[in-house]
Amino acid sequence: MNPNTTTEECLGWAARDPSGLLSPYKFTRRDVGSDDVSIKITHCGICSGDVVWIKNLFGDTKYPFVPGHEIVGTVKSVGSSVQHLKVGDHVGVGIFVNSCRDCNYCRDGQENLCENGKIGTHNHVDVDGTITKGGYSSHVVVHQRFCFRIPDGYTLASAAPLLCAGITVYSPMIRHKMNQPGKSLGVIGLGGLGHMAVKFGKAFGLNVTVFSTSSSKKEEALTLLGADNFVISSDQEQMKALANSLDFIIDTASGDHAFDPYMSLLKTYGVLVLVGFPSEIKLSPANLIIGLKTISGSAVGGTKQTQEMLDYCAAHNIHPNIEVIPIQYVNEALERLVNRDVKYRFVIDIENSLK
Repeated sequence: MNPNTTTEECLGWAARDPSGLLSPYKFTRRDVGSDDVSIKITHCGICSGDVVWIKNLFGDTKYPFVPGHEIVGTVKSVGSSVQHLKVGDHVGVGIFVNSCRDCNYCRDGQENLCENGKIGTHNHVDVDGTITKGGYSSHVVVHQRFCFRIPDGYTLASAAPLLCAGITVYSPMIRHKMNQPGKSLGVIGLGGLGHMAVKFGKAFGLNVTVFSTSSSKKEEALTLLGADNFVISSDQEQMKALANSLDFIIDTASGDHAFDPYMSLLKTYGVLVLVGFPSEIKLSPANLIIGLKTISGSAVGGTKQTQEMLDYCAAHNIHPNIEVIPIQYVNEALERLVNRDVKYRFVIDIENSLK
C-alpha cells in the first residue's frame, strides 16, 4: 500500500467534556492526498484559545477535542503534487489547515480572511468529513499551502508560538506600517502576545512603551525584553505624561478594561488595534473623532505573511520566551496559563514525552 494514502493511528491528548481535563486519546488522521503533507509533531505551543475550546466557552466545541494550533515538526511524507517540501524538512502549522484557496483573499495569500470557509486546525469539518484535531498529538495532515518552512537553524520549540502569538501581533504591525524606525508603539499587556509585540517593536526600531496593571512587570519589560518605557495604566499622572505621543497601540489584554485612557495617548491619525478578547468595548466617540483616531481588530495572518514573519524572526534572531513541558504536565500548565503564571508561552515537547 502507498504510504502516502494510508490512514494512520494518531496518539493525542483530548478533552471529553467542558471540565477541560485532558487525557490520552487515540484516533486516526485522514489520508494524505496529492496536495497534502504529513508532519511528525515535535512541539506544540499552548495558547489561551486552547482553554476557550476545551471548556466550550464558545458553545461549539466538538468532543473529544484535541487542542493545539502552534505546531512544529518534521515532514513524514508528502503527496504526489508537493514539490517544495521533502521528508525531514522542518515545518510548522498554525490555526488553519485549509481554505477554499480560490476567493480573492486566498489568491492574495490572506487565507485567514477566506470568504468561502477556511478549515481550522481543530474543531472544524475537514475535507473528508472528519473533525480536525490539533497539535497535542503525534502527527497531523495538512494541505501543503498551510505548511510553513521553519528556517534552517531556528529552534523548533521556539518556532511554535510564532504560529499564533507571533503572527497575531506581527500582522497588524505590518499592515499599519509599524515597521518604520522611529515610530512609537504602545503595548497593552505583557503575556504571550504582548512580549512578542515588544520584541518585534524593538527589531523594527520603534520606541516601545509597555502598559500593565502590575508594577511587578516593570523589570522584565525594561530589562528582559528591552522596552523603552513602562507605565502603570492605573497611574493617571504617568498616563497624562504620554498624551498624544503614540503612533500605534496594540492591545493584547483579554480582561475588560477602559479604552478612553489609551485613545488619549494616540497622536493624530493614531491607531489602536485590538487582538485580545474583552467582553465589550466602551469609549467616548469624541476620542475617535477628535484627532481622527482609529480602533481596529486583527486576528492572525495569511500564509504569505506567516512565512515572511518566520523568515524575519530567523534573520533577526527573534525568539519567544518559552517554558518547555512534557505532555503529562499539560493540565497543570493550562491552569497556570489561566492564572497568568507563565513567562511567556508554554511549549509541549511532544517528541520526547508523548508515548
